[in-house]
Amino acid sequence: MGKRLLQALGPVLLAGILVLIVLFSPGNFGLKHVGVGTEKRAAVSLSANVLKGEHIKQAAFRENYVPFMGSSEWSRFEPTHPAVLAQKYRRSYRPFLLGARGTQSLTQFLVMQNLQGTLKNGRAVFVISPQWFVKDGMRPDAFAFYYSQLQTVEWLLKDRHSAMDRYAAQRLLHLPGAKSDQLLKAALHRTATGHALTAHQLFYLKLKRQLLTREDQFFSSVNLPSLNSAHVAQQAALLPRHESYQALDRLSVRLGREQTNNNRFGIRNQFYNQGLKKPVQQGKLRGFQRTLDYTRSPEFADFQLVLDQFARLHTNVLFVIPPVNAKWARYTGLSTTMLRQFDRKLRYQLQSQGFTHVCDLSRQGNVPYFMADTIHLGWRGWLAMDQRVKPFLTQPQARPHYQLNDQFYTKTWQQLSPNRLTQYATQH
Repeated sequence: MGKRLLQALGPVLLAGILVLIVLFSPGNFGLKHVGVGTEKRAAVSLSANVLKGEHIKQAAFRENYVPFMGSSEWSRFEPTHPAVLAQKYRRSYRPFLLGARGTQSLTQFLVMQNLQGTLKNGRAVFVISPQWFVKDGMRPDAFAFYYSQLQTVEWLLKDRHSAMDRYAAQRLLHLPGAKSDQLLKAALHRTATGHALTAHQLFYLKLKRQLLTREDQFFSSVNLPSLNSAHVAQQAALLPRHESYQALDRLSVRLGREQTNNNRFGIRNQFYNQGLKKPVQQGKLRGFQRTLDYTRSPEFADFQLVLDQFARLHTNVLFVIPPVNAKWARYTGLSTTMLRQFDRKLRYQLQSQGFTHVCDLSRQGNVPYFMADTIHLGWRGWLAMDQRVKPFLTQPQARPHYQLNDQFYTKTWQQLSPNRLTQYATQH
């Protein structure tokens, strides 16, 4: 009986042992090299697996890729999109697009945890969407979709018991995903209350990191999307052979005019037809954004996590603040005054802490063909952004000097009216 049992279970046990050897072996045992083609596809894939993992990103950042962090704007592949321009004109950098619909500050903070070698004394581009800063902040379901245990473990193993770490742990404990692992949840509780992790928790986290790292190394490139690579190549073919701002602007105007000619808002025809045409004709969207307010939101504290991490790593960052489509804003009742107050508050949070590289496009929403739809940069918008991105990434930049202020984590700051900024500045 024992012999027959061994014959039946032997192969299963052997397979299990081999899997454990591969998962927990040191070095690159059993791994495939990340090729140039994989890096190129991953850089524009906007894949959740790539965003949540580290294996492909770390391989790409050993080359000439630069983190371009943000959200859904990256999926608008116009000829003047950063990835298209960099490929066509063989620039010294290539954007690695980190973000997609639903990614906001807290997700990007976690993404940064396994990019620290890249970001340390390096450069990055970060697009800040005003739409992140709504009353309730980030949507829990969106966070859960992009949540990475690997990135959380990486961060916890570097915990310094700072205001950043305490706030991040408290935030994660109120969101789905982070609480699914009870031992990880217990470690978050200790960090949230300012206590050091126990020896047992550290051992568990190190073991979990090894397992999650191996899983990422094996599976992050499986079924890696290639559609966006094709989009980039198609758009690059439309660009003039030689780089010229005037020629690129003429192309942007022509394409924008051709592709927004079925509506009065300057919105891409296809986008307008699919989601807006019928509601607009029925008057359902007129004035529906009258009460939106981007000046009071927990997102301001989540954004401070990003700033804190950049400062710790001495990363030189160019922040981009895009506009909204001004014609659409007038139709929906979105307040111009509120948008300017939001811009003022956000710039104060950046510049008062030494983040001086800010490409503020917030007042360009009236420029023809600047926007592709209601909130995303389009033909001329990307080109205006490139006028700041290219010199920032190709020319020498002074070493940043950051002076962080933990007051930006408080509810007082999250809910502060921009009208009180002068008083706030004198008190803090």
